[in-house]
Amino acid sequence: MREVGVSNGAAPVVAFVGTTPNIGTTTAAFAAAYRLAELSSTEVGYLCLNLKSAKLHRFLGIDEPEVTLDRLQPELRSASLTSSMLRSADYEVRGRSNLHVLFGNMNREGAEFVGTEEIDHLLDVAEKTYGVIVLDVGAYWDNAATICSIRRADSRVLVTTPALSHFQEDGRRWIGNVSPIFQIQPNQYDCIIAHYPWRKGGYRMNDICKELGTAPMGEFRMDDSMFASLDKGGYDNWLREDPTGRSAMRKPAAKLLERHNVRGAFPSMVRQPWYRRLNVHRNGVGSS
Repeated sequence: MREVGVSNGAAPVVAFVGTTPNIGTTTAAFAAAYRLAELSSTEVGYLCLNLKSAKLHRFLGIDEPEVTLDRLQPELRSASLTSSMLRSADYEVRGRSNLHVLFGNMNREGAEFVGTEEIDHLLDVAEKTYGVIVLDVGAYWDNAATICSIRRADSRVLVTTPALSHFQEDGRRWIGNVSPIFQIQPNQYDCIIAHYPWRKGGYRMNDICKELGTAPMGEFRMDDSMFASLDKGGYDNWLREDPTGRSAMRKPAAKLLERHNVRGAFPSMVRQPWYRRLNVHRNGVGSS
């Protein structure tokens, strides 16, 4: 395992973890991966490392994925997985050919037998296979996938909600108390606040981040159309076609691309002051 916070020059790894189960961590993580693929020209690998509650395949309308994490166990245990094997095991998202998904564990009973060596080997291979890697892990720190992923990550994104019990009680338990045991401090996380359409009010981002000791990254606003898309297996369509879906996790993804110096789909020069001044001159508008 590489040292915490030390890059080895491989593809950047972004890990999403929730303070609490079933609050929208998977939907936020996948939306971020979708935006990373959309905003960049790189190959994005999304690895579902939820060992006991993998649901993304249903959100994408796939009842029984051909290959899932648990079906790679022989290769992971023997450390024989290769990039070509991982490529053949991933799912290419409809309409987004540079977004590849490895679906999570279908065999919940075997989750406790997944060790650190297997997860580290998977991440070693993934870093050689994709340009950016997004990891979706479970909220409970009782398994190798969550611990290895958070330690391995170059960016750690914590998903919570404005509910006090989520960001205070659960956040204090897992991020405040357990995470430092594995040499990851709260200030090494970025925070995403997930908002539900039926819940109004609640605590603000600044209050939540102050309580958690994390840095604000953005918000993930869900609506009724999103939940309908999950039920219908069309979450990718919602991200591509729905007015709310098209903007979901766009700003956090842009921040991650910039942080990790990943080339965007649009020339980087458009963000530079001299290029903007050139455009102003061409349009005949005086600069201030």
